Amino acid sequence: MASHIVGYPRMGPKRELKFALESFWDGKSSAEDLQKVAADLRSSIWKQMADAGIKYIPSNTFSYYDQMLDTTAMLGAVPDRYGWNGGEIGFDTFFSMARGNATVPAMEMTKWFDTNYHFIVPELGPNTKFSYSSHKAVNEYKEAKAQGVDTVPVLVGPVTYLLLAKPAKGTEKSFSPLSLLESILPVYKEVIAELKAAGASWIQFDEPTLVLDLGAHQLEAFTKAYSDLESTLSGLNVVVETYFADVPEEAYKTITALNSISGYGFDLVRGTKTLDLVKSSFPSGKYLFAGVVDGRNIWANDLAASLATLQSLESIVGKDKLVVSTSCSLMHTAVDLVNETKLDDEIKSWLAFAAQKVVEVNALAKALAGSKDEAFFSANAAAQASRKSSPRVTNEEVQKAAAALKGSDHRRATNVSTRLDAQQKKLNLPVLPTTTIGSFPQTVELRRVRREYKAKKISEEEYVSAIKEEINKVVKLQEELDIDVLVHGEPERNDMVEYFGEQLQGFAFTVNGWVQSYGSRCVKPPIIYGDVSRPKAMTVFWSSMAQSMTARPMKGMLTGPVTILNWSFVRNDQPRFETCYQIALAIKKEVEDLEAAGITVIQIDEAALREGLPLRKSEQAFYQDWAVHSFRITNCGVQDTTQIHTHMCYSNFNDIIHSIINMDADVITIENSRSDEKLLSVFRDGVKYGAGIGPGVYDIHSPRIPSTEEIADRINKMLAVLETNILWVNPDCGLKTRKYGEVKPALTNMVAAAKQLRTQLASAK
Repeated sequence: MASHIVGYPRMGPKRELKFALESFWDGKSSAEDLQKVAADLRSSIWKQMADAGIKYIPSNTFSYYDQMLDTTAMLGAVPDRYGWNGGEIGFDTFFSMARGNATVPAMEMTKWFDTNYHFIVPELGPNTKFSYSSHKAVNEYKEAKAQGVDTVPVLVGPVTYLLLAKPAKGTEKSFSPLSLLESILPVYKEVIAELKAAGASWIQFDEPTLVLDLGAHQLEAFTKAYSDLESTLSGLNVVVETYFADVPEEAYKTITALNSISGYGFDLVRGTKTLDLVKSSFPSGKYLFAGVVDGRNIWANDLAASLATLQSLESIVGKDKLVVSTSCSLMHTAVDLVNETKLDDEIKSWLAFAAQKVVEVNALAKALAGSKDEAFFSANAAAQASRKSSPRVTNEEVQKAAAALKGSDHRRATNVSTRLDAQQKKLNLPVLPTTTIGSFPQTVELRRVRREYKAKKISEEEYVSAIKEEINKVVKLQEELDIDVLVHGEPERNDMVEYFGEQLQGFAFTVNGWVQSYGSRCVKPPIIYGDVSRPKAMTVFWSSMAQSMTARPMKGMLTGPVTILNWSFVRNDQPRFETCYQIALAIKKEVEDLEAAGITVIQIDEAALREGLPLRKSEQAFYQDWAVHSFRITNCGVQDTTQIHTHMCYSNFNDIIHSIINMDADVITIENSRSDEKLLSVFRDGVKYGAGIGPGVYDIHSPRIPSTEEIADRINKMLAVLETNILWVNPDCGLKTRKYGEVKPALTNMVAAAKQLRTQLASAK
């Protein structure tokens, strides 16, 4: 009987790490305080897995920020700007790389494959020097061992690390970080040797890039890396873990031919074709870590179906070589269902969070070994049946309306240039109009008001009065700053998806279902369990109130259907696109109600459009078709004079630029500054963009305040590749996580930069 967990959430069941990190960053607690919270969390996770009976328990899946940044620290690959002079990397350097500091910007952050988790992108060049500079992996292995738990240390594999890195600024375009493979392997060898000396018998390398469409040269790098490490790995068992998709046949052949590897971890939830590869050819004597428990969603496993899959594999792999595992790290799911006090019993019976998935993994392993817990399996079967038959899940009217959308194309009646002309006549905006993305700082007081209203400690009248006061403050501030298109600041909203989900049918909500997004930032994805519909208007009251406070245009703020889908735990009993069309129809009604209420600028955020893109190229066109169609459904019926904005944040957009154009929004605001203006290269390469566009002029995920000159320089770079009449000036993202002490000077400098360039452009005519 063998069971394994790929990784586990590190924030804690009640976000203990988040609060400890933010207290440390604010100077309210010491490094020792932070380390104590972290050690307690690690200890409780190891104990929980050991008590559940898990055989292969991971260590080094904990992080103070991100596992890719941990690997950068391990390799000593610190960019020069952080002034690191060697030695063990401490919190100062580590958090400066993650968040920036008063003098230097943070490293780039982007999405981890197709998840809502963000990683810190390594910056590497031909002159990057590597040295063993963080002993975290070894220290955490020893820490667990001292507590009587023998763990499997987890490292980001060397090839994945390099394939996800980017060339450092100023590096030749032709430079490939993969060329540094021989330079980083000596550090990996030092780490492996130390782990071996400390008593490790297994080691796990996460190599999720194996699921991508890799070329022959990239696949050769895996052969080279693990052949080179072979002598160091001698005497250790090694599992290479892949996840999030099928492993292509060539990649499968490459890794299963390697002598140094003892076992392979495959995602058998999203990787159904990988199952066929395993059944047709699996190397004799190797371990299969079968990822049959979904690490990406919160639905209880269909234990009977998983057991049947495992039994079919047992005859191929051998009983002693089959290990029951999760499809990926459980960090992408919520922590523990025990902490959910408000979910009703029926829905709760359909769910399993990380702690419950650990139990599921072990129950399957025991059943495979002949000690099936009949009561556990029969309760699971009853829950599966209840979910299939529950009348709460299906709404025939919604199903019919969504089905009717499939065959037709939903577009606005006129082209974007005609619409922009009509909108400009109505809005009368200056050249380089300024705006922000939506949210303003969420103060302690504001959170308290929302919390008290939810707990019924204050009346609705008191709540509306407090929110109105906050909106008025935000509107006045923007007018003082002389911003052209305003936002109401979203003080009534907890989260951009949860806020809408709470007002839609077919959604359920957790109290503590937090999932890490980046650093200390956590989100609480809603659960889409049934057909989605909109009983009543969701934002019209607040948007109309805000518009009544100013003569300037006020944006109505909505979250788009694809983002609501991608940032929720989505039902797995129908195709994702069907659920997305249902959400699109609900948002369409809201857009039309906002327009009827006199809101002339409506922003429909699709921050997560790129994130949902399948990892394999063969599956991408279908996704892009239905995702773009879903967005167009929301606004196809509005007048030419109603300006539709959308917003996208941290992702690689260049490969979906044509889908972005096809969305047919009037204005798009898009992250640009933290990724070194990578987005602009698409326009340098000749892509023509005729709609309004606002590539972000400063990074809001760092406390650093950019100068007027710096912002003006960024705008000038944009003007070199974009037409003046389509360019907007805005930050990278919403301002929710920042403090007013940072927001006011940053926006002051942003507006000053826009005005400075308007003057220059006018005098150049």
